Amino acid sequence: MPAACLSQIANGTAMRIVGVVLNMLQAASAREGKPDLASMIVARMRQMGVTGLPRNYEIFYAVETATNADLCQEFSQLGERPTQQALDELSQKYFTSNNRDQIVQTAQDQVSANTSEILALMEREQTSIEKFCTILDKTAGGLDGPSALSRDVLQKVVGIMAAATHSTLEQGRTISKAMQEKTAELEAMKTKLARYKRLAETDPLTRVWNRRAFDRRMAEIYNDGREVMFNALILADIDGFKAFNDRHGHPVGDKVLQMVAHLISQKVGQNGFVARTGGEEFAIVVDGKSENGVFELAEFARTAIAQAEFAVGPTAQQFGPISISLGVCMAAEASDAEDLYAKADRALYASKSAGRNRTSLFSKLPKGGFAKNWLLYKGD
Repeated sequence: MPAACLSQIANGTAMRIVGVVLNMLQAASAREGKPDLASMIVARMRQMGVTGLPRNYEIFYAVETATNADLCQEFSQLGERPTQQALDELSQKYFTSNNRDQIVQTAQDQVSANTSEILALMEREQTSIEKFCTILDKTAGGLDGPSALSRDVLQKVVGIMAAATHSTLEQGRTISKAMQEKTAELEAMKTKLARYKRLAETDPLTRVWNRRAFDRRMAEIYNDGREVMFNALILADIDGFKAFNDRHGHPVGDKVLQMVAHLISQKVGQNGFVARTGGEEFAIVVDGKSENGVFELAEFARTAIAQAEFAVGPTAQQFGPISISLGVCMAAEASDAEDLYAKADRALYASKSAGRNRTSLFSKLPKGGFAKNWLLYKGD
């Protein structure tokens, strides 16, 4: 089975493995009369605002059990509200299974090596041709000189030059063939590199872009002043997902996440960049639409999910209805990527506060109306 397929299978089941491990830890703690380690880990992650990703559980478990002193020390330096980027850096440093960046770097090195070889071949070819042309010029100049040459000498000169020309052409064909082979090898390596990069920036559960790719796309908006005028951000959050997960279990919750991601991608189509930014939250970067157009696109996705049938398992058991709340902010209304995300998030909070299953525009919100902690909805 190809490595990419194995990776997909492994990543797709990672959440379920975490659930099984947590259940085993809880059972073991109950038998031994010790504090519930799994519950402690979950509680601490929630307290610190950390998303329940497998790689995050791995870090917190190592810290709680003090299995690595260096990791514990670096973790303590992250503070009470660590960012996902900081946690990912710890994960890549201490858990080799997460070092996908090394794969990309290796592929890049191989591409660079192939490119250098092609340039070397081209330089050799050019040098060879230049030398041969110099010899031809000197020979032609000698033949045009005042000294008379016998027919035999002239025939010998012509024969030597014909042989040299044939040799040069053969050498050119050999180098040309080598360049074609190297070019094909380079193209194959570039394709592999693109596949690795896509894998490194894809959410393993939902198969849409992940937070790493989303952060890169957001930075692009403000790196180019023209992008600011034609982009917008939609944040979408599944309503009541925590309670849904507690009631039906993570396997069903994972399936719902996959179906919601598919519906959003299907309805947005080529109009947006869809990413899962954590837990049950999705982000859509929209390009080339007015505020009304962005609002209509968000409503299109929201309505499709509200009307969809969420059937899971071989029995096609229904787990609906499922709804999402959305917040919209135009890029021109924000000073940078962080400000854009915060304002779209506040619009999302407004949708939650107004009863959920709706879309709110940041531009329509009352000014200064955020005295209440608008991050509280994250526990929804």
